[in-house]
Amino acid sequence: MNKYDAFLIKYAEIGIKGKNRHVFEEALVRQIRIALRPCEGRFAVIRTYGRVFVEAHTDYDFEEVTGALSHVFGIWGICPVAVHELMPIGELRKAAAAFMAEEYPEGKFTFKVKTRRMNKEYPMDSPQISAELGNAVLEACPGLSVDVHTPEHVLNVEIREKIYLYAHVIPGPGGLPVGVGGKCMLLLSGGIDSPVAGYMIAKRGVRIDAVYFNAPPYTSERALQKVIDLAKEISVYTGPIRLHNINFTEIQLYIYEKCPHDELTIIMRRYMMRIAERLAKEAGCLGLITGESIGQVASQTLAALAVTNEVCTLPVFRPLIGFDKEEIIQVSKKIGTFETSILPYEDCCTIFVAKHPVTKPRAEVIRTHEHNLDESIEEMVDRAIAADEIIEVSSSRVVRPEPEQE
Repeated sequence: MNKYDAFLIKYAEIGIKGKNRHVFEEALVRQIRIALRPCEGRFAVIRTYGRVFVEAHTDYDFEEVTGALSHVFGIWGICPVAVHELMPIGELRKAAAAFMAEEYPEGKFTFKVKTRRMNKEYPMDSPQISAELGNAVLEACPGLSVDVHTPEHVLNVEIREKIYLYAHVIPGPGGLPVGVGGKCMLLLSGGIDSPVAGYMIAKRGVRIDAVYFNAPPYTSERALQKVIDLAKEISVYTGPIRLHNINFTEIQLYIYEKCPHDELTIIMRRYMMRIAERLAKEAGCLGLITGESIGQVASQTLAALAVTNEVCTLPVFRPLIGFDKEEIIQVSKKIGTFETSILPYEDCCTIFVAKHPVTKPRAEVIRTHEHNLDESIEEMVDRAIAADEIIEVSSSRVVRPEPEQE
């Protein structure tokens, strides 16, 4: 049997949401329930004032449960809790001493007891309870000493309809629960940056759809699988992702044939943004997300970003805009996408990159050269969107549509 009966879920930013706080708390409860579905055992997720509790009604795998909870945006800390029925102070002294002796069977350190008495019918106030329990722990654990200002460990006691004891806080990812901030479309490539960008926007409570621009036969099925794997890795945090697989080959070859080669990347990027925006609007998304960072490559200078933005009516969110590459890599390692991102499968942008791309494009010049595409480009865009393959990706499975029978 597990020694913890429940998990106290602490949040930070949600607590300052005023009259709308209940909306964020309910969203957090919903996301916790979703995260726990694959875990063995039965759990009840209960919301009380200022607290969310996950009660375990059967045996469970501690590492599995805490791992699932540590990926839920909105959680600041996960506290494994021993739960007791209301009891007199004498019995509570014994329970607290036994709890600390089990939590820290060996060691010499300082501690203090911190009590929150939400149940005002309990016959002692918080300072009195803390003093009584501190004395009990000292008697049971002679290697310990009290330090009320900078203790090494804290025994937390919450007295509500039951009594909750906990001493450890497992860090959560913070942020806001997914779903409270609307939905956006992520332009997901096989690189390091875009999965991190999706993660960072999802951390603000935004649900994510994604689009990948494929270029067969210049890119392989392995390149697509790499992107699916990246979507699966970030879906641990973001929840299920609808991944749109767009065949971009015809459009790229047409641009390559009709437009100046030093402008290839910019013009291709503008058509990617146009297609992504159409998909986003059809899906009810409120913006686009990219992994661009100022000056990282030629297409990400301020001038190039301005020209790219020109074709969009939806806002374009670039959470990495001021990051350097090493900062982005550190986040990718933290969220588990780095090793997949560096697999050597080319994406469509790297295949068709110009040898000497323009770094300070002018919008009027780009628009003039795009007129070279007028004869066929709209039909090509329509065909690409009509052939959109939607892949349902979650942390536990990937569902691709069945190929049409010839």
